[in-house]
Amino acid sequence: MLRIHFTAADLGRVRLAQRADVLWESVLSLHQLACPDFFFTAWSRRARSSLAGAGLGADVRLLMSLVPPTGYFPDFLTPAANGPSADLETGIEAVLTTGKRRLRTDIALLADEVARPAGWLDDLARGRPPALRRLGTALRRYHQAALAPCSTASATQVGADRESQVQRLLDHGSEALLAHLGPTLRWRPPVLEADYPVDRDLYLQGRGLTVIPSLYAIHIPVTLADADLQPVLVYPVPRGPLWLPDTPDHPATTALDDLLGPTRAAALRHLGTPHTTTSLAARLTTSPSTVSRHTAVLRRAGLVTTERTGTSVLHRRTLLGTALVHGG
Repeated sequence: MLRIHFTAADLGRVRLAQRADVLWESVLSLHQLACPDFFFTAWSRRARSSLAGAGLGADVRLLMSLVPPTGYFPDFLTPAANGPSADLETGIEAVLTTGKRRLRTDIALLADEVARPAGWLDDLARGRPPALRRLGTALRRYHQAALAPCSTASATQVGADRESQVQRLLDHGSEALLAHLGPTLRWRPPVLEADYPVDRDLYLQGRGLTVIPSLYAIHIPVTLADADLQPVLVYPVPRGPLWLPDTPDHPATTALDDLLGPTRAAALRHLGTPHTTTSLAARLTTSPSTVSRHTAVLRRAGLVTTERTGTSVLHRRTLLGTALVHGG
């Protein structure tokens, strides 16, 4: 179990990241690539095909030598000095400028976890430029082949949860946010308890906490191994039973547009992730009143459900709606 200890000052410094962190998602997606849970079965199959087609097997093996399917992976892969990475290149630059002491420390910890570390890790631990450039190239190629094609779909999934968390934070404060981060986290003031593979206490000591939503995280939260680094907590956003993101290689059929009309069909596609009327209107670049009319029709057809949460309503796709979107 992980226990995060808050002071009163820490509760005033709880920060919800504006987006999923591109490097955390890249690293955690390697876990899903190696051992996907059911939600990621289709994504893993597509990603493996894309990576193989691009001849990136060596890149994936290199990255997986740093990121085993379970257990520890180096903190320097997810630098948090400037908050969640705004883009991939910014994040990679932060990784490649890691100090040699941090590289040595993190890779030494990794060597304790795996039976025989890959030989190139010795060069990486010494901060040798060719090894660092090789790492940067592998991160870039992997992201382009496996994550970039479904970046819009993943941002939609994360954004829907973040919207509800932001509203909770604004309406009820940081303790309400900490109490609603999912079933594997429990707020027992002044301690946040989390299901975790090792027994550990993290004392924030006035530093606050950055909370980062993640689509690719496994079912438990993740934090940095080094307690002296600026504290972050990556939590898994709620997910449905299966994720079938539309990508350029797997476009949605136009038959759905012919059947429902383009706006209503687009609404049904977006509602694979729950949305409020306002957020769905923003996705569709239309007015909330128009969205209300379309969701009413979809609801009568049994394709979506609508439930009230506070002053808002939340729309989500039904199993019948999902079957229609994915052709059966």
